[in-house]
Amino acid sequence: MKEPTSRQQEVLHFITSFTELNSCPPTVRETAEHFSISVKAVQDHFTALRKKGYIAPAEGRSRSLKVLIDDPEFKRPKRVPVLGTVAAGLPVFCDENYNGCVYVPSSLIKEEGAYFALYVRGDSMKDAGILDGDLALIRKQEAASNGTIVVALIEDSVTLKRFFKEPSRIRLQAENAAYSPIYCQNVKILGVLSNIIRNY
Repeated sequence: MKEPTSRQQEVLHFITSFTELNSCPPTVRETAEHFSISVKAVQDHFTALRKKGYIAPAEGRSRSLKVLIDDPEFKRPKRVPVLGTVAAGLPVFCDENYNGCVYVPSSLIKEEGAYFALYVRGDSMKDAGILDGDLALIRKQEAASNGTIVVALIEDSVTLKRFFKEPSRIRLQAENAAYSPIYCQNVKILGVLSNIIRNY
């Protein structure tokens, strides 16, 4: 069986996870909306996966995909809650209400239940490769070493910055020369950056 490309594997993971959660496979349109790509691009991915033997049409059904996987190395993606928005700029209020979920490759998750995701807003971390609109995968923990990129809570706001503990204060450093550091005494670390997820 020919290996799928990385993007085809993401599509395959989505089909499998969607089917498990909804007891039916996703439509082409639902898949296109999930990946923010065109219907034509999804159809091309489906065609390639069919040719490689990973999916097949299910006769007599409007949602006509079934996954053909007998590979014991196949690992299902993990469901991670999205908890709102984090500022990569000036701090903004964090809405901690559950805001849906994202499916993440299991290879990125080391411990079940120990992760959450936040959408990035702003450009203060662009020199670290973190862009506005990215989805930041965060590992929950309350401590961090100097230089680690963290999600920090300052009063009722959260921000994504590089963390430095100085003798008498905390410095939250941007990765964009246009932004000044944030200095504070009381900071609660909510987690450290694990990965960035970006849709093209």
